[in-house]
Amino acid sequence: MKNTDIDGGKEFDWGRTSFIYAKYRDIYPEAFYKRITDRGLCVKGQRVLDLGTGTGVLPRNMYKYGAQWTCVDISPRQIEMAEKLAKEGGMDITFKACAAEDINYAENSFDVVTACQCFWYFDQSRLIPALHDIIKENGRLLILYMAWLPYEDKIAGESEKLVLKYSPQWTGKGERIHPIGVSDITYRYFEKVYSEEYTLDVPFTRESWHGRMKACRGIGASLTEKEIALWEKEHIELLKRIAPEKFAVKHYAAMLELTPKNHPQF
Repeated sequence: MKNTDIDGGKEFDWGRTSFIYAKYRDIYPEAFYKRITDRGLCVKGQRVLDLGTGTGVLPRNMYKYGAQWTCVDISPRQIEMAEKLAKEGGMDITFKACAAEDINYAENSFDVVTACQCFWYFDQSRLIPALHDIIKENGRLLILYMAWLPYEDKIAGESEKLVLKYSPQWTGKGERIHPIGVSDITYRYFEKVYSEEYTLDVPFTRESWHGRMKACRGIGASLTEKEIALWEKEHIELLKRIAPEKFAVKHYAAMLELTPKNHPQF
């Protein structure tokens, strides 16, 4: 993928991170999922489409709540890993390697469409009209996000500085707590129902935090193998200096819940 608004236009490929992504990015705590089900979303009796599913973290962790899941991702390697993990877990989830903008489902197909950690990657001018068609009346578009807080957590902040040493144009830096923003076209077709932001302390070991950082866009998805090896050596030494064997990293999570307008505004 390549986007001039992301990392200065530097190319990245999540498929390169599929193994470490599957091992180290399944980190959302139960409270993250409970906020979703407390809204009556992604539960039994609902059909849910998950966009940019990656290795299927959201549908696999929410499978126990009984929704019927269909999931798409632009990376075939991510979909292969998602299918493998779902099969190992005995989960009946439909996965498809497909760009979100190329989805082709009948009108009123889904009660909920989710996009976790990915909505800004999409061409919303193409995607939003399609979502308006496939989401049922009074259905929901649910946009989700979670990020570490580098200014409030020393370990996160120091790790982030090292990412920037190797990827100076990485735009994932400097997160602060803020509402999820979407393009104007989204609000032509959808209206806001609910939003919230809240903090979370996410547990890690040195190994799992190192893996989490390696799986970020600025490292594993975009650097050369030589650059990754150099970064890994420095990051492991950094964690030995500043982090105990087990620790928590302060994050914030956010959700934006929208519903289709009966008459889109043009």
